[in-house]
Amino acid sequence: MKTLSWKVYLSFGLIGLSILIFVVQYELLHDSYDIGMFLLYVLDSVPIDILIFYLILDELLTRKEKGALLVKLNMVIGTFFSEVGLDLLKFFSRFDPHSETIRESLVVTDNWAKLEFYTTKKLLKQYSYSIECESSDFEALKDFLLKKRMFFLALLENPNLLEHESFTDMLRADFHLMEELEKRTDLQNIPQSDYNHLISDTQRAYTFTISEWLDYMKHLKTEYPYLFSLAMRTNPFDPNANPVIT
Repeated sequence: MKTLSWKVYLSFGLIGLSILIFVVQYELLHDSYDIGMFLLYVLDSVPIDILIFYLILDELLTRKEKGALLVKLNMVIGTFFSEVGLDLLKFFSRFDPHSETIRESLVVTDNWAKLEFYTTKKLLKQYSYSIECESSDFEALKDFLLKKRMFFLALLENPNLLEHESFTDMLRADFHLMEELEKRTDLQNIPQSDYNHLISDTQRAYTFTISEWLDYMKHLKTEYPYLFSLAMRTNPFDPNANPVIT
């Protein structure tokens, strides 16, 4: 009500000011024709002024909304990696027989700038992800993912995540892997064709998750140095990572 009140007062005040200016002009010029022509000229430009003002205001509001949404999305992404992502990446890197070839490139440090993140992102796109799993490995991964089922469902139901396509694709890939493993009651005796299918699903989840993790590390490095510090000390690809500061 108070908000409406000041807006009404402001509107009447501006209208009153316009009338006052018109009266002053008339008293000074005593020429209603020239004043009328001037008013017509002003009114003629009003629609364009309103359009320009609206476009600028709409752009500013859109940017503000996107900024606020981005903050919320990055909070969700951070929660994912704290709850699931880091442990999941440890599984994947352990299954990857060639992970040593990229491990050193993924040890993000305080000295990294945009160039290092760009170079590493390019390296990951060219990397040939390979997975080798024993039945016991799939069992362990299955148990881990099933414990996080409700967490995955809560994230997938978040409508804001639709604005972040790559992160949503990662969630779907990870959740699909969980569903594939869940449907198999006996992972010890699956045919080679089914084993290959599970390997393919695991590779997909690995590819998406590691890419999103790198983007998240870049975000923390730029926006939240204190969170980045912990992220470095819990890096799933750093064999010397230790959350304790020594």
